[in-house]
Amino acid sequence: MNRRYFLGTTLGAGLALATHAGAEERKLRVAVIGHTGRGNYGHGLDVVWLALPEVELVAVADADAKGLAAAQKKLKLAKGYADYRAMLADTKPDIVAIAPRFVDEHRDMALAAIAAGARGIYSEKPCCRSPAEADEILAACENNGVKFAVAHRNRYHPAIPAVDKLLKEGALGRLLEMRARGKEDQRGGGLDLWVLGAHLMNLMNYFGGQPVACTASVLQDGKPATRADVQDGAEGVGPLAGNAVHARYELERGVPAFFDSVQNAGSKAAGFGLQLIGTQGVIDMRIDTEPFVQLLPGGALYPQQEPRTWTPVSSAGPGHPEPIADLAKLVSSHQLAARDLIAAIRENRAPLCDIRAARTTIEMICAVFASHRLGSQRVTFPLQTRENPLVKL
Repeated sequence: MNRRYFLGTTLGAGLALATHAGAEERKLRVAVIGHTGRGNYGHGLDVVWLALPEVELVAVADADAKGLAAAQKKLKLAKGYADYRAMLADTKPDIVAIAPRFVDEHRDMALAAIAAGARGIYSEKPCCRSPAEADEILAACENNGVKFAVAHRNRYHPAIPAVDKLLKEGALGRLLEMRARGKEDQRGGGLDLWVLGAHLMNLMNYFGGQPVACTASVLQDGKPATRADVQDGAEGVGPLAGNAVHARYELERGVPAFFDSVQNAGSKAAGFGLQLIGTQGVIDMRIDTEPFVQLLPGGALYPQQEPRTWTPVSSAGPGHPEPIADLAKLVSSHQLAARDLIAAIRENRAPLCDIRAARTTIEMICAVFASHRLGSQRVTFPLQTRENPLVKL
């Protein structure tokens, strides 16, 4: 089953689950792992399950006592655990939500959920800290038939099939390149690449295919980052350096992709998005905004005399009103992603944004530091160094 089929059918199948699943199958039991003070519950990975009648929320775990009490109250749960392993052993849930934003516990939480017999996992991004950890999670999922989905919310957006259609119909002419920038706030550079650039790597992978090679530089205050600049990164990402990152990827479909992030260079009006640039137009995708996609016709690389206007692209196509009610909420609240995971479990298929895609995202991030460590040399995929490359800078 190809990726466009998944994209075109996920929304309809997911919405239908709410109506039909209860009559056809038992509710899937969901347990949530959070950690107050260590990433908390992500961007709503705990409360999304309350909105889905096809599941039953059964327990929550949080090592922080006050955080656990607050989570139980918010989620209307009698069962709360200080140790997530005890929760998994006691409740044996079908789905486990790995909610903390901090990355350093994700690998252990995922492997524990798989060992406890979970059928599906929904994980905050990034899913782990290195390709080695992603390799472990992938192997465990494949050995146990577990469906692992990652919370790249925009990857589940129903406007993406409309972008596919525009590209297929030649709306951009020849696709020349993809350009992405992070949020470029105080986290600009290496941390922006890890915690926000992950969304953009995932979309680059979708539109451009598997990465072939990467060439990159990591700067600290305008100079190449050195060992002295490496520190323990925020949000549990591991060794980190640089307040500016510049990267170029070669992708299997032949279109180069660029990622840049410079500390405090962004703005709320523009940034944190991906542009597909062609000879006859530009498609712009702004993460976590509505409209998510906009189209600018005309050659992007030269001045034009006639004024051009950005046209919003809905799930029905450019210039059409969005036919899906409350779409922004469905995306931002993770409902589309959660329902895709439920459908993946019941249909025995890969989730739309699965552990393989997540591993590619982690490799694309680590490739930036691997190239920099070698003096901005070209590094190829799969990466030979599976640990965080900054360990050896």
